[in-house]
Parts: sequence; structure tokens; C-alpha cells
Amino acid sequence: MKQAIFEIRSNRPLAPGVFELVLAGDTTNFRAPGQFAALALEGFYLRRPLSVCDWDADTLTLVYRTVGQGTAALSAYPPGRKLDLLTGLGNGYALAKSGDRPLLVGGGLGAPPLYALARRLLETGCHPAVVLGFNRAEEVILRPRFEALGLPVTVCTADGSLGVPGFVTAGMARAGAYSHVYACGPEPMLRAVWEASPVPGQYSFEARMGCGFGACMGCSRPTRSGSKRICREGPVLESEEILW
Repeated sequence: MKQAIFEIRSNRPLAPGVFELVLAGDTTNFRAPGQFAALALEGFYLRRPLSVCDWDADTLTLVYRTVGQGTAALSAYPPGRKLDLLTGLGNGYALAKSGDRPLLVGGGLGAPPLYALARRLLETGCHPAVVLGFNRAEEVILRPRFEALGLPVTVCTADGSLGVPGFVTAGMARAGAYSHVYACGPEPMLRAVWEASPVPGQYSFEARMGCGFGACMGCSRPTRSGSKRICREGPVLESEEILW
């Protein structure tokens, strides 16, 4: 964990209620896709944990949904404004377990962390495929960016308004053989992916967090190897340790 000051470069809508925040600052503490940052917002006591969509040597990209007063306030922050961040939080995905053809499965705001993962998996020489699930067509985000990487992308919508009708498991059924699963999204989706997948995987969990770095224990969940804090030992858990 490292505290740093970042400057907003852009803060723009991607879909109704969903924004992309690009920040300039020290990104050296991010070491694995799937980690997150915690933002301090003026006038709000608790930091807001936001998953990382991507990063490079001097910029950090976060994608967030306006779900309360804090993120609603954040959506109005202009370029040039400074933000206090805790960076490099959480454990991230392990790339070494991917095999040759991993499958990346994201639901809603679970899609952004998979973009950084996809870029880094390609750098290792493997061949990822992507399944993204949303409620309706107007909520679909990041599809062109995954496709720009040259990846096969299957989009599923619950209402059938775009792509494959149904949930991400419908897209998984069309994905062919895969060597490993990387998933991120709401817990009911993660459980459905876990039940549908014939191979091991890594699952990134969402949880309400107080501190964001393991001190308050508020985001703990039971696993086969004991209680784990989603903000510290997670958010990524191995398939074999998950208790549903």
C-alpha cells in the first residue's frame, strides 16, 4: 500500500451512471491486474475503493458507477483536480496459472479489471477469450477496447437486446475449450461461473469495505483455509478455496 496524490486528466461517462476516471501520478505500487485503489473524497469520511481498469508508467484508469453521494460527487470532479489515493491494494490475479487459452468473464463493473489482465496475458504469449455480461445494451462498456487487443469477445445481455441473450454462462457455453477462468463481478454471477466451469480459476469478489487495507476486518469472508479479508487477502480468491 502506498499513499499518493494524483491529478485528474479526464472524468467522462461511458454508459448511464458509469464513468471513466484517468489520473496522472505514481503508479509504481500496482503490480498485478485485479488490484484496486481507495480514493479520499472531500466531505466524506470513508475512502471509496475502485477497481483498476488499467495503468502505465504515469497514468491510472479507473471505471466506477455512481451508487451513492460519494461517487456522485466524484463524477463532477473536473480535470486538474487533485485526489488522495491509496494504491496497490489487494492481491490481484496470478498470470502464471492461465494456461494457453484462459477465459476472462466479467459482469457489469466486473469488466474493467479484466482489461488490464487481458493486456498482460497477451504479453505472456497466451490467447485469452472474453465473455462480458450486462443487463441491457446501453450498459455495455469496454467491448471495443477488448476487441482492439485482437481478442474474441462475446457479449451477453440479460434482456437479449445485444449479443447472446442471457447471462455470462450462456456466453461461456459458446467459448469452446479453455484452460483457466478469470472472473470478476457480483457474487451470484461468480457462483454461476464457478458451477459452469470445468477448469480451475480465480474469482474477484466485491465487498463493502471500511478501511480498504485489512485493519477493520469488515470485509472478511469464510474460505476453506479460514477467514480472509477481501481487501487484503483478496479480492481475488482461488476456485478451490471458495465456500459458497
